[in-house]
Amino acid sequence: MGTNTGTRRMTMAQAVVEYLSKQYTVDSVGGVDFRERLIPGTFGIFGHGNVAGVGQALKQYQQLDPTIMPYYQGRNEQAQSHQAVGYARHTRRRQTFAISTSIGPGSSNLLTGAALATTNRLPVLLLPSDTFATRAADPVLQQLEQPYAYDLTVNDAFRPLSKFFDRVTRPEQLFSAFHHGLRVLTDPAETGAVTISLPQDVQAEAFDVPEEFLAEREWRIRRPEADDDDIARAADAIRAAKRPLIIAGGGVLYAYANEELAKFAELTGIPVGNTQAGVGVLPWDHKYSLGAIGSTGTTAANALAAEADLIIGIGTRYEDFTTASRTAFQNPDLKFININVAPIDAYKHGTSLPIVADARKALVKLNHALGGYRVGADLEQQIAAEKQRWNTTVDTAFDTRFSPLPAQNEIIGATNRAMDASDVVICAAGSLPGDLHKMWRVRDPFGYHVEYAYSCMGYEIPGGLGVKRAALAEAAKGGTQRDVVVMVGDGSYLMMHTELVTAVAERIKLIVVLIQNHGYASIGSLSESLGSQRFGTQYRVLDEEQHSFDEGETLPVDLALNAESLGVKVIRIEPGEKAIAELEQAIRDAKAAPERGGPIVIHVESDPLLDAPSSESWWDVPVSAVSELDSTKQAFQTYIDHKSRQRKLLG
Repeated sequence: MGTNTGTRRMTMAQAVVEYLSKQYTVDSVGGVDFRERLIPGTFGIFGHGNVAGVGQALKQYQQLDPTIMPYYQGRNEQAQSHQAVGYARHTRRRQTFAISTSIGPGSSNLLTGAALATTNRLPVLLLPSDTFATRAADPVLQQLEQPYAYDLTVNDAFRPLSKFFDRVTRPEQLFSAFHHGLRVLTDPAETGAVTISLPQDVQAEAFDVPEEFLAEREWRIRRPEADDDDIARAADAIRAAKRPLIIAGGGVLYAYANEELAKFAELTGIPVGNTQAGVGVLPWDHKYSLGAIGSTGTTAANALAAEADLIIGIGTRYEDFTTASRTAFQNPDLKFININVAPIDAYKHGTSLPIVADARKALVKLNHALGGYRVGADLEQQIAAEKQRWNTTVDTAFDTRFSPLPAQNEIIGATNRAMDASDVVICAAGSLPGDLHKMWRVRDPFGYHVEYAYSCMGYEIPGGLGVKRAALAEAAKGGTQRDVVVMVGDGSYLMMHTELVTAVAERIKLIVVLIQNHGYASIGSLSESLGSQRFGTQYRVLDEEQHSFDEGETLPVDLALNAESLGVKVIRIEPGEKAIAELEQAIRDAKAAPERGGPIVIHVESDPLLDAPSSESWWDVPVSAVSELDSTKQAFQTYIDHKSRQRKLLG
């Protein structure tokens, strides 16, 4: 800090708001410098915990100058957090939003959002209000009382879900709380939910704030260099490999390393498979792109993974789906090189070649160190053959015509064709993420947003709204114009569709493809494969005699009408042979609509029993070892067969 010794009399909440308005991230990628506001706005739903604190401060600054800290409404605290996360993903973790809540239910509504942000390693600043620090009013409305620990509040539940947690019980504590909180928020290896709990009485308390605390501050994104010795050892291992394979994750995108990755693949001939978060590291039709890998992967990526003798993991956390529950790799001599800014990921699978570094900087050095190396012609021929086999499979899945209800494959194909290369598709949960992962033909590094680590039902619409906010800001600076298309099933839509009202209020054009299949298609299919016969996964009227929801009539729920009731423009696709053509045209019409015309929902029905092409892979979901059901007995035997291929990869 500087030497300015002046002070200003302010409430703690006023100091927080002004402080956040002066924070900037600074980043340098390939010699190009970026400077962005870290917190471009604040979401809030006001109650007795924050109405006189953060709420008053936001109102005061709005009257002084609306650009200091723009306030945004939301309909659910969890959804506000999802919006912030969507924004953070699209801005490559350079920016996010703050969220202010009341105490009690308002605060605890953020818990799912905190878990999603931390699991997906995306920054969000949570400012839940808390009970009186003075205990002058005790117990206050919505206060949790535990006889064994009277200082516990519901906000303590954030501790295991946050990458940083603090409670400001005195105004002066906010200096260290926010300094360390924003350090974590802007650290690519540590980022996630940062939670700073603000007791409601302390928010309104006045104190003398040093001017230097309120001065502009820059937070430089750390991009550590790779150690030269580590690069040399990795280069030696790559030269010795016969069948190397790259697994590229979201860290490649956050490091802006996609161009360097393309160069690496083209120079060496090493093929690239990508995780969910890594879709977009290469265009789908790039010569060395095998597409998705693992349980929801392509047959091309999985075929080469099975034989690989060296995996070069770049920016991946090796999530369960990525490794097909540790059955994807069958070569007994397999080794791992892991390049990751986070040590926890660099050291996974017991590797002796961890490289803790920025993905782009590591690839630059590797490209230099591997001059002249190239894989054998036989591997290049296999890459081309496996890519062709999978592309033909997807072509068939996209073009198959089912009537009266289309398969989800056809809906994905129509959506993919109707969108421009620069547009962004959003999804989160259900059967769609797996099908999108293996079949979506991405053409732009920003074109795919499925952060699958937490697979949170209800994320799609608020997350998509956050992405759209970021896309609008990008375009306003002269950047790429992007439409944002949310793909969501009826189950996830019912979880959290209320942010459509937010889009209506702000006239934000968010395009939502709502797929109605009358149940939980993903879990229904999984349940059937595990011998549980799609139990409890269909939306049906209760059969009271059997107390079953599995056989009754389909519920008379009209989700299109529901969306219309919220003020949304709705396009209904009627079942029949023309459904796919009409869907494709509807998406094109929605794209042509005015940018500030509000959200558009396109409602289409699908057949939940028509599956996507097989990944020829597996996912470990335990099956009951003892059962009276023949279907479960058969599923258990299949499970044991797959389990025999599971490897004990260390770490």
